[in-house]
Amino acid sequence: MSVKKQRIINCVSQLPYKIQLGESNDDWKIEAAVGSSALYSSLDFLNSDEEAEKYEQHVIGWTGEITRQDDFASRLSAHHEKKEKTEEGDEDPLYLAKDQLDGLTKAIQEQSEHDENIKLSNVHPVWLLRRDQNRWREYAENVIWPTFHYILQFSSEGGGSENKWWYDYVKFNEAYAMKIGEIYQKGDIIWVHDYYLMLLPQLLRMRFDEEDLTIAYFHHSPWPSNEYFRCLPRRKQILDGLVGANRICFQNDGFARHFVSSCKRLLESSSTKSKNALGIDQYQVGANGGDVIVDSLPIGVNTKRLLKDAFTPDIDEKVLAIKNAYQGKKIFIGRDRLDPVRGVVQKLRAYETFLAMYPEWRDQVVLIQVSSPPINRTSQQSFRLEQQVTELVNSINSKYGGLDHSPVQHYYMRIPKDVYLSLLRVADLCIITSVRDGMNTTALEYVTVKSHMSSYNCYGNPLVLSEFSGSSTVLKDAIIVNPWDSVAVAKSINKALKLSKEEKFALEKKIWPEVPTIQDWTDKFLTTLDSISDKTSPGAKEKRITPALNRPILLENYKQAKRRLFLFDYDGTLTPIVRDPAAAIPSARLITILSKLAADPKNQIWIISGRDQKFLQRWLGSRLPHLGLSAEHGCFVRDVNSEEWVNLTEKFDMSWQAKVGKVMEEITDRTPGSNIERKKVALTWHYRRADPELGEFHAAELKRELLKVAEEYDLEIMDGKANLEVRPSFVNKGEIVRRLVWHKHGMPQDMLNNKREELTKEEMPDFMLCLGDDMTDEDMFNQLNKIESVWKSKYPDKVNQWNNFGFYPCTVGSASKKTVAKAHLTDPQQVLDTLGLLVGNVSLFQSAGTVELDSRGHVKNSERSLKSEQAQAEYALKRQNSNTSLKRLDSREPLRRQGSNTSLHRQGSNTSLNRQDSSSSLHRLSSSTTMSRQGSSTSIKR
Repeated sequence: MSVKKQRIINCVSQLPYKIQLGESNDDWKIEAAVGSSALYSSLDFLNSDEEAEKYEQHVIGWTGEITRQDDFASRLSAHHEKKEKTEEGDEDPLYLAKDQLDGLTKAIQEQSEHDENIKLSNVHPVWLLRRDQNRWREYAENVIWPTFHYILQFSSEGGGSENKWWYDYVKFNEAYAMKIGEIYQKGDIIWVHDYYLMLLPQLLRMRFDEEDLTIAYFHHSPWPSNEYFRCLPRRKQILDGLVGANRICFQNDGFARHFVSSCKRLLESSSTKSKNALGIDQYQVGANGGDVIVDSLPIGVNTKRLLKDAFTPDIDEKVLAIKNAYQGKKIFIGRDRLDPVRGVVQKLRAYETFLAMYPEWRDQVVLIQVSSPPINRTSQQSFRLEQQVTELVNSINSKYGGLDHSPVQHYYMRIPKDVYLSLLRVADLCIITSVRDGMNTTALEYVTVKSHMSSYNCYGNPLVLSEFSGSSTVLKDAIIVNPWDSVAVAKSINKALKLSKEEKFALEKKIWPEVPTIQDWTDKFLTTLDSISDKTSPGAKEKRITPALNRPILLENYKQAKRRLFLFDYDGTLTPIVRDPAAAIPSARLITILSKLAADPKNQIWIISGRDQKFLQRWLGSRLPHLGLSAEHGCFVRDVNSEEWVNLTEKFDMSWQAKVGKVMEEITDRTPGSNIERKKVALTWHYRRADPELGEFHAAELKRELLKVAEEYDLEIMDGKANLEVRPSFVNKGEIVRRLVWHKHGMPQDMLNNKREELTKEEMPDFMLCLGDDMTDEDMFNQLNKIESVWKSKYPDKVNQWNNFGFYPCTVGSASKKTVAKAHLTDPQQVLDTLGLLVGNVSLFQSAGTVELDSRGHVKNSERSLKSEQAQAEYALKRQNSNTSLKRLDSREPLRRQGSNTSLHRQGSNTSLNRQDSSSSLHRLSSSTTMSRQGSSTSIKR
């Protein structure tokens, strides 16, 4: 009997392929992409014969930017179209029909199954086709990435552009959630990777809302300290998106600590520290009713394949060619992406300092620096960095070089894998001076290659590694340097060059075992995840994570409902908690939104607060007479469009107030900053302005004394946010909610009548949004849950299309509190955004939710989606006519362009490395000094 395989859905920000369309949308070319080699190696490992016996892997990823081959047909088509402007821009619109998408999907799957480097099964591409495909990267690369690398910058495009970027970021994550929904089966493990997909875990919680849903997230980049992270405008949405996962894992413990700190300060989460099964520190972060495990596990490289690929006759030949080109010289290598955090500038400055401090090495060393272009190469920041590097290279070469020697060979391009491996092998020293990164795999690969004996005496050559690289926490025995200290780096380079053979061997024996393998990383991650996701453990059900409020579904339900009831707390829900309660007045935005909601005759809005009548009447009742008001947690009620307040406690013995007041006064005298709020019925002791520790200590003492009085008078003592309130136990917010729901919608209330009315389902509300932030609001949520369970048995065939009755009990605020609500919002700002969405003031993509998108990122069946379908049909016809014109023109064309089949290589025809195959690229890299000098001075200006 075969054992059932564990299904794993791996979500990556981009599939490891580059797709180019040909003359028509039915022709394409798919080839391997570069980057994220460690992650792709993990995907490949899970597909190996050994792992395939245990796991069934499905890979979901965006296709990346799909480009058009630079062929005659596309250029003629562009000429005929004259680059007509549409709402989406001037570039290739990429209108692909469903059959073309199906064919391309099949081609991607076939490519993935037969790829020599990364073999994958069950690949599911995410289609987001637009003219401006770069839009899906904007927020991740221009806002998140800089902040996570300690770069604070204001957008040159302004706040409006950043909002658009955010909406596209939300859509990007929603597209993944939709794709997962197509293939997900109960029991699957969903593994999400890196900062492009930080909203996805919470989106999946909303979509599936299953107790045994297992979501893991691995963050490959650095995570900054809270002082930097809190600068992100949408910091809470990002954190809230991540804590939807069961496990969040980082490259090292420092990043994990920073994340936990952000959760505690911004989401008010709780945390405890312990050890996992592997003896690694982990944090249990209390978030939205569950425990999220936060830990670290540094990623590795595929050492076996790397050694196999690096030591072949072909690589041997290239190594020998480079050595012959630089005979008698020590070869330093560096390979970095040319962005502000990879430390290329710091490396060049340190190298210049080294040549100045140690003149004896000037004619004996050469630095081969390969800098790959960043994603956003056209930005002003990238351009300035290119200029700076060019100036440094030219300065070093002019100062310390000559006609027969250039100390720096700089190549601004991506190089083929075999060229890269030959550089790793030939290097006498590798220098990595990144000022911030998650895990520098170049360091791991260099140490791996140097662990192998070969005929070129390269075993054990040292590594100079930045202390700010994530790799430094793993390769602790490398030569660790501060890249900002050029003198110290120069001294370390000199020290590395003077190591004896025995010292190099000893160093390699210490550092080689420190290199993590991708196989070990993958196995450990999944092994530890098993224990975390064990739903049979004691208390597992009690630790169920409460998902975020699914606002797109809420909006659709709202639109279809005919009898809507809104039940809102005030402090901490509609307005933020402030130190002075009198200062918590409603904002202009809140008044505007409530006015629009109340203007709809289908809506009834009730504010159910602990505030007294005077406050509610002054700030809300007088401005918005259409609101229903409940003061002092249900003791007083004012119906919609009424001026009369009803006292539900008028027959209750109020002599308890004197005894309770005396006890509170004694505690107030001993607690500076505390005060008593005397309402008509309830008494509240506030300690928000007191010293926090003293306030909490005396609050506990006060509660013990009040419990003695409560037993005598049937009182309830409620713990609020920095307050204790005492009131009769028979009135509470839950009782008010019960009377409002079991009532004919739109009719006047008789609050003194405690009997439940006999009504039909069609007379009662069919949409109820209940929002509150503290323990007193749990009474409302409990009551709604009870009513819903009664309706399920009483009206089983009257549920809506979402299989519910339109009940939305939703808690607001601190993620650490336990709740019976079925959803959560992080703060009053999200409350206003949610209500603004209902009245049309806020974009659907302000926050993430369950949305069905088409292949272009439009909401399915929306006006834009239908318009896009029409444009697609028109474009197909126009392209067909263009191809007909091409054939006519082609018959007259006497001279065909040569090399049309090699159009994909034209873009790099003027560069020094990637013009032809890797062998000729290496030849250029190791060619004559004159050509090397020319390349070093012009490589960036290209």
